[in-house]
Amino acid sequence: MPELRKEEYWSRLADRYDEGVAYIVGEGLQQEIAERLSEERGLGHVVEFGCGTGYFTRAIAPNADQITATDLSDEMLEVARAQLEPFGNVTVEKADCENVSFPAGKFDTVFMANVVHFLEHPLGALRESYRILRDGGLLLLVDYTGRGMGRFERLKLVMRFVRTCGMPPRHGQTNLSPDELGSLVEAAGFAVESIRLLGEETKALYLKGRKA
Repeated sequence: MPELRKEEYWSRLADRYDEGVAYIVGEGLQQEIAERLSEERGLGHVVEFGCGTGYFTRAIAPNADQITATDLSDEMLEVARAQLEPFGNVTVEKADCENVSFPAGKFDTVFMANVVHFLEHPLGALRESYRILRDGGLLLLVDYTGRGMGRFERLKLVMRFVRTCGMPPRHGQTNLSPDELGSLVEAAGFAVESIRLLGEETKALYLKGRKA
């Protein structure tokens, strides 16, 4: 997908993104993820890729020294700036995790939610995440998945996505298992500390990795 096409795909959803995600995966799963994120401690200086409107940024902000919340869509960033204004430790800027310009060793934590399964080159993005982390830095990933769901429930999930967002990008792997996501993260150089499958009706993977 060309760069402009990626940006356009997400920009057109900015004004209804939070409501759309809640409809697709359910508010219960969103809240479960946010609650688990709010329990993370000592995140230091965080870079978030694909912050969208800042929904999950708000969950980690109280436990971070500083957050650089990024997205490739100007329209998403406009909404995020408004929603994240109360948090003095959050700055918002445009960036793409598949084309990273940050210097090596800049961050203590890299955070991505609802990003990895859409990427054309996820391994490259994860290797760049490894590069920009300090030694011992944390990789925190949340990725929605159809694993652990029945066939009919997966079909309904896909239909809700298409109804809300249109056809998904042609690349990416939208049905990663815990082992597949763990292997991808390890291939980028990280040690996987934990990976959990969250949710009841809809599912998400919650992974913590560490730069050795």
